[in-house]
Amino acid sequence: MTNPQLGQILLAILVLLLGANLLGQLFRKLRQPKVVGEILAGILLGPTVLGKLAPGFAAGLFGTGNPESKAVVFGFLYNLGLLMLMFVSGCAAKHLLGKDNRKATAWILGIGTPLPFFIALFAAPLLPLELFTGSAGSEQAVVLVFAAATAVTSIPVITKIFYDLGILHTRFASLQLGSAVLEDIALWGVLSVATAIAAATLNSDGGTLTAAIGGHMAVNAAYVLLALTVMPAVLRTLSRASWNVVARNSPIAWMLTVFLGYVSLAAALDVTLAFAALLAGFGVMGGMRGTEQERFRDPMQSLSDISGHFFVPLYFAIVGYRLDLSKTFDPLMLAGFLLGTSLVVFLSVGLGAKLAGMNRLDIINLAVTQNARGGPGIVMASVAFDAGIINATFYTTLVLTAVLTSQACGFWLDYVLRKNWPLLSGADLRRRGLDPAPEETPARTA
Repeated sequence: MTNPQLGQILLAILVLLLGANLLGQLFRKLRQPKVVGEILAGILLGPTVLGKLAPGFAAGLFGTGNPESKAVVFGFLYNLGLLMLMFVSGCAAKHLLGKDNRKATAWILGIGTPLPFFIALFAAPLLPLELFTGSAGSEQAVVLVFAAATAVTSIPVITKIFYDLGILHTRFASLQLGSAVLEDIALWGVLSVATAIAAATLNSDGGTLTAAIGGHMAVNAAYVLLALTVMPAVLRTLSRASWNVVARNSPIAWMLTVFLGYVSLAAALDVTLAFAALLAGFGVMGGMRGTEQERFRDPMQSLSDISGHFFVPLYFAIVGYRLDLSKTFDPLMLAGFLLGTSLVVFLSVGLGAKLAGMNRLDIINLAVTQNARGGPGIVMASVAFDAGIINATFYTTLVLTAVLTSQACGFWLDYVLRKNWPLLSGADLRRRGLDPAPEETPARTA
């Protein structure tokens, strides 16, 4: 690669990164999810807007001048941003699954969160699946993706919304985030199965399809089981070893070593890489205790900051760039999926909350927040699209659904706080013995 070619690639990265951060900051000022602005930056710079308004300039910036090298570099940054997002999210899972949250999470949302998945799972085969199916040609995999995309909740997006609104410390936030972690781990397992089915459909004939899927699922299940049960303790022992100068002197390098090791092994075993990155984050932080957590807290924050300001914005900007709304946008599909799946989530979460003794406002607060699909919804769509499970039109629908539901969550919670309404009703929770935090109607932050 020549210096001019490298310069062109770096300029394209600069434009995407700058646009993503500027629009991301703008949306943050508007109390909206930052991810929406980052995706919008990619849409504005991509074929949907810039490609139509100034096709020559857009082609010079993103298309011509060693396009193969640009495709490789952008593909690498896209995937690395996705993996870093999942890794950082996995690192946060240890905190969100604290012992003081588990009982309440099981009571309040244990019933409501699985139902959207199973309702969508049984309803999807009744739909014209050929409208959603990608190059892999597997309707079974499409059904699983459809169900997972219906039920997924965005941990990073709702965490950021809670932080910006000053409610991250409340029991409401604990219930939502704790249940979302458990739910999304299960849904990533479902997506892993879907990618296994798609890969087996592409690479096997009818006689060996079942065996190929069974073998792939067994490998994925073993990987997940070891990552959730054995590896946190193993990594804790390794990080404490006296000979481990990397963990002792360079915690960031140690965390990245674990991250790359998990993902490399997953690639060799044909396990879904994004899921492996999530498990790597859970493993590297999940086994730590006491002073060890304190020692890794600042390095983890530094790694999170680097990811959040470079790799993750680039990933979401490239997601937006890949959308060509003039060709892949189907308003009827978007309206049907958005309204239908949102209704299913509302009814399911409402049932669980009602059985827990909550009132109408509690149910609405929980359902609107649980329906925010944000980053994980987009990541699942990206993985499914790249695996050939879904087509470009359904991919666009899933991304736009994730954006719109996340915006709705931000708008609603901001409205509730402006009205000084409670997020959770203390009287209802006390009757159930859940001991709500006294500040469920929090003061707004500036």
